[in-house]
Order: sequence, then C-alpha cells, then structure tokens
Amino acid sequence: MAQKLVVITGVSRGLGRAMVDGFIESGCTVLGCARSEAAIAQLQQTYGNPHHFTVVDVTDARSVQAWADVVLSHAHAPDLVINNAGLINPAKRLWEMTEAEFSPVIDVNIKGVVNVIRAFVPPMIERGKGIIVNFSSGWGRSTSPYVAPYCGTKWAIEGLTRALAQELPSGLAAIPVNPGIIHTDMLDSCFGSSAASFPPPEQWKKKAIPFLLSLKVKDNGVSKTIDS
Repeated sequence: MAQKLVVITGVSRGLGRAMVDGFIESGCTVLGCARSEAAIAQLQQTYGNPHHFTVVDVTDARSVQAWADVVLSHAHAPDLVINNAGLINPAKRLWEMTEAEFSPVIDVNIKGVVNVIRAFVPPMIERGKGIIVNFSSGWGRSTSPYVAPYCGTKWAIEGLTRALAQELPSGLAAIPVNPGIIHTDMLDSCFGSSAASFPPPEQWKKKAIPFLLSLKVKDNGVSKTIDS
C-alpha cells in the first residue's frame, strides 16, 4: 500500500496538513498545494525532495494546470488524488448570504475540484490506473441550517463524483469520501466550543491514511465514510 504518489490540495492546515504527515510516514511521496506561501515554504523546508509543495489557487484553472504540468514533468501520473481544499460559509440564513460570501464556497468546493480533475485525470487515464478521492461531508448527505451553501457544494460533490465514476475507463476510480467530524478551524466556525469534543486531525489521520490507501478500483462510485 505504501510508496504511492499522492497529490493533495489544501495542505496548509487541518486535514490536508495531517494527511501530508500521515502519507509521508506511510512511505508515500506527497505532492501538495495550498494558497498560503508561508505554509508551503514551511512544508518544503520540512520535507524536501522527493516531496514537493506548491502555491496554487485551485479556483484558477491555469494555475492548477501549470502545477500539474510541473508535477508530471518530474513524475508519473499520481496513484491517488485527494481533493481536500474547501471553504465553509459564514453561519447565516441563505437569503442573508452576500455574493462575496457565497461565491468563494462554490468556486473552491466545486470549481476547484473540477480544475484538479481536468488537470490530472487525462494523464491518469493514459497511465491506466489511479484513484480520485473527492472529500464530501456529512452535510453532503444531510442538511443543516445556516450552512446551505456548504451543504449545496458537498451534495454536488457526491453527484459529480458518482457521475465521474461512470465516465472513467477501467483501472481508475472516483470515490466521494466523507472524512468524518474532525476538530478543525472549520468545525470551530460551525460548532463553537463543542467542536473541541471531536478528534483533532493528528488523531484522525491514524485511521484516515490506512483507509485512503486501502481504496480500490472496485470502490468506484461508492460513497465512503472515514470513521473518526
């Protein structure tokens, strides 16, 4: 299961940062991106070659493609792509949400995922193997007030991923994965002080990494959940 080439978006903090540590500890090579220049510099200093970390805004299709071109010029197509980068809206009723609050959630959580798929899936098809994991949420299979935009994007990820699974050739799989409820900054913004009752990313990764490395082509299109 180890020694895989893993591409991860949103590696600057939270689940993304925990997955970087976890996959590297498992013997994988990690290629990650995030918008924070400081976080990317710190990751590159910590790990260095053969791992590589790049400043990328996943909402910018050209930037994502340029990143993929650099990755693919130095390595084969990834074994595993994890679309982890995500935003949540401020807690408000939907009709009170401004365009400036609504649009970034759509742009990162849906368009960003598609930009990564567009850049990495064709070379994965050419190689004839690989798994695409798109992080969904419990709110991609249920709903809650004050987070309607986030719910909408995660429901979209469920449908988008299952449709993608029907389009992929044999040897590849697309899997929507609910990572579970983890104590991150995002959870703090929703749950307040009660967020601290859930496991932190450092604990979550102990189950998450083996789970993600165990995904198989036969899981194509099957909604999965990582138990925290």
